[in-house]
Amino acid sequence: MVTNIKDLVTLCEQEICDREYTFNRHRIISLTWKDLIQWMTEREYKNFNEDIGYQYCDDTFGSHDLSGIKKNDRIRLRAIRMLISYQKEGDFEFRVSSVMNSFIGQSGKHMESYLEYLQEKVRLTENTISNKRHYLYSFNNFIEEHKMTLNDLSVESIAAFYSCQNYSIASKHNCNSAIRLFLCYAYDIGITDKDCSIFILPDNYKKHSKIPTTYEEEEIRNMINAVERTSATGKRDYLILLLASEYGWRSSDIVNFRFEQIDWDKNTIIFNQHKTGIPVVYPLLSSIGNAIIDYLKNGRPDTDTPEIIVSCESAKRGKKLNKTTIHSIVSKYMRIANISHWQQKKHGAHSLRHSLATNLLKKNVSMPIISTVLGHQSTESTKVYLTVDISRLKQCVLPVPELKTDFYEV
Repeated sequence: MVTNIKDLVTLCEQEICDREYTFNRHRIISLTWKDLIQWMTEREYKNFNEDIGYQYCDDTFGSHDLSGIKKNDRIRLRAIRMLISYQKEGDFEFRVSSVMNSFIGQSGKHMESYLEYLQEKVRLTENTISNKRHYLYSFNNFIEEHKMTLNDLSVESIAAFYSCQNYSIASKHNCNSAIRLFLCYAYDIGITDKDCSIFILPDNYKKHSKIPTTYEEEEIRNMINAVERTSATGKRDYLILLLASEYGWRSSDIVNFRFEQIDWDKNTIIFNQHKTGIPVVYPLLSSIGNAIIDYLKNGRPDTDTPEIIVSCESAKRGKKLNKTTIHSIVSKYMRIANISHWQQKKHGAHSLRHSLATNLLKKNVSMPIISTVLGHQSTESTKVYLTVDISRLKQCVLPVPELKTDFYEV
């Protein structure tokens, strides 16, 4: 574990550069770290740890709890938590979590019970429950701050809640769903006297309203060829890029890829997708199989970790990777391969998943097969890729009928 603050900041600065942070965000983070070093020097602290990081936050901007600081200080809190998580895990945490992220008041107790019900009875995935908890936590804070009960809710109070949030259209849609289902539950078991879910007004959100980001096959090939495969890190990164580009795996499936999922006798890979729980079967392609063997023999650290792909970093050597590391790796090789305008486009593992589907479509592979490759339950989820198939869209163009009137003549 790196404890010297200057050494830790140097490592994190390199990680920031690799992740291509925007200039302004990078500047704020770097200034925060510089100020932290000065603050520690004044107090004769040489080694950094979590307690010192939070003490700095408390002294500098009043709190180390996300909900207790001003909006402008959130990036600075993020900067300190980046140091803490990198020191502990060898990677940055995905997002700043609220340190005191617990429900309060009577409404909070009902929300906790609801989440326990979803976990124990409905058996929703951990990720799904975590997302619902995130939105209900904000809603709980709003209710308690305004000294309301669930029975006091109205269309106006719901609108007031959203006016306090900085949600994107997609986030508001997800929040709507989380709160609506909770309020239905509250009415069904008698917590509320009325069905308050009717106060959650419908929205016009369309899940596939954005055209997916894709890359040409040659661009992906150049990115994979940019990997320096003689090093242990290069062998690992090469395998990651192949899994993302040839199978279209999500980051969560890559980091959870385990030995028992490979059937070497049948040349298949079988597992349940981490996001959806849907079982999928992939043929063990020779390129993938050879990359796995090369990595296991010549690149993977000696570790008991059940996941195949692990960290090479000294602070987290041999431990399971974080999903954000996959994003950083893909971004790194897009930069090295000098792919045109990659910074202005989505450039994580999911963009390679989109690219696989689109390039298969260009080769006239049928929608059901593409849907199977991606692990979709139905072709409805796959139809979004039709929006980027220009050649097929051109076939749908209808001729403009000839006008039989002089009305439009200039």
